[in-house]
Amino acid sequence: MQKRKSSKIDKVYAKHIAELQDFEFSTQVANVFPDMLQRSIPGYSFTLDLIELISRQFAKPNTNVYDLGCSLGATIEQIYKCLPKTCQIIGVENSSAMVKQCKTNIEPVNRQSNIVIRHEDLRDTKIENASVVVMNLTLQFIPVKDRDSVLKKIANGLIEGGVLILCEKVNFDDAYEQSMLNNLYVEFKRAQGYSELEIVQKRAALENVLIPDTISELKKRAKRSGFTKAQLISQCLNFVGLIAVK
Repeated sequence: MQKRKSSKIDKVYAKHIAELQDFEFSTQVANVFPDMLQRSIPGYSFTLDLIELISRQFAKPNTNVYDLGCSLGATIEQIYKCLPKTCQIIGVENSSAMVKQCKTNIEPVNRQSNIVIRHEDLRDTKIENASVVVMNLTLQFIPVKDRDSVLKKIANGLIEGGVLILCEKVNFDDAYEQSMLNNLYVEFKRAQGYSELEIVQKRAALENVLIPDTISELKKRAKRSGFTKAQLISQCLNFVGLIAVK
């Protein structure tokens, strides 16, 4: 399992912002993104390890492995060694700032030139001959109206027995469970050194951008999109991992 690199400390929301804008994957965010992920996503390192384990089991020779919403390439860096050498790895990212840094990060490990990073909206990406597709904290940023069509396209582009690894922040059907886990998540961020101002401002910035599904809705989406199984495989507070099998 690969250790993550150190990065600059996330201070994006450390000072009061008079006119708070919706969260976006800007150059400012890209510069501190590894630290932001580690301090904002409980179990993030374990999630990368889990993606590696699943990819090792399901990736097939002479197929494509997609990382949709690849950001800085952390997942690709994690899994490339465990894949068959004849696999083509395709990372897709819509943020130009993320793509620029991702290509730099990936260059040292792309000795066989089998890793391609595409700067495009994943809704426009053609999925074909795929044995593994990864969406790590990605579907939650796709407009709700487009989520089923994205999942259907993925299912259609997977080979039989291929898998979608779907990691998401989720809401809960039960009000008490929702409140409890939200409160625990805030405590987690405090324990990571985020101030009350940072927590409040980032939550407000994400409110109209990150729209979580529930676990049951994610499973329903997968089933109606053409996957035969959708299994919950991990949960850390309000972040979960599912594997959907074609």
